[in-house]
Amino acid sequence: MSLLRRFSLALALAAALAPPVSAADVPVATASATQGLVAFASEEGLARLSRSDAKADFPALANQFEAQSNGAFCGPTSAAIVLNTVRNGAADLPHDRSRLRADDLKFMPPGADPSVPRFTQDNVIDKGSKTRAQVLGEPISRDGKQVRDFGYQLRQFDEMLRANGLVTRAVVVDDNMAEADIRNELAANLRRAGDYVIVNYRREQVGQRGGGHISPLGAYDARSDSFLVLDVNPAAAGWVWMPTATLVKGMRSFDTVENRGYVLVESR
Repeated sequence: MSLLRRFSLALALAAALAPPVSAADVPVATASATQGLVAFASEEGLARLSRSDAKADFPALANQFEAQSNGAFCGPTSAAIVLNTVRNGAADLPHDRSRLRADDLKFMPPGADPSVPRFTQDNVIDKGSKTRAQVLGEPISRDGKQVRDFGYQLRQFDEMLRANGLVTRAVVVDDNMAEADIRNELAANLRRAGDYVIVNYRREQVGQRGGGHISPLGAYDARSDSFLVLDVNPAAAGWVWMPTATLVKGMRSFDTVENRGYVLVESR
């Protein structure tokens, strides 16, 4: 018997003796793969940034980037990043001394202030109408009931940005908004320096674990039709390229009183 014939018989025997494959044995694509998410730190992710013609905001935002300090502060963190980008170098930046301990000043000259002038996740909250305690879950009264409203809804977030001196326009992504119009508006913003986009979406709707989330956008790649989300919680997801359809799906999700969406921050 020829070697080829014996090899063919071996394959047929192995197939006959193999146990049947059940549906549970078939690998299931991960949520990220299903939604088309691509990590920024991957070879493809870096290639998308390299070829993008809508990344005017990326260098300035990356220079001011920081990770959120707790699970409820995606909004304040996004606000601090954008505020420090817009107001970079201004003479009247706030000093946040809340993280200094009494012992930190023990050996400093009298009157010395080691705090760095900049917006922080903590001090941006103070200007808005929603209190820090409410952001972190203090019950509030709504329709005669005590409810917890962690983090920020879209309009609450927009109000906080305006209270800190930014010129903004909040856009609720309802069922009537065309995906093409959203893509065009966001991409046009990212092609211009000095104005910014912050998105509010639901993680579960885009193939990630978690609930509502807020982060700035850094770029748009036309070839893959995807946006670079500068996720402020790198411990949870990291920077990621998100297809337009996926991002819109995440923004077109209900949050307490209305859908989520995005905030356009205008240049000063």
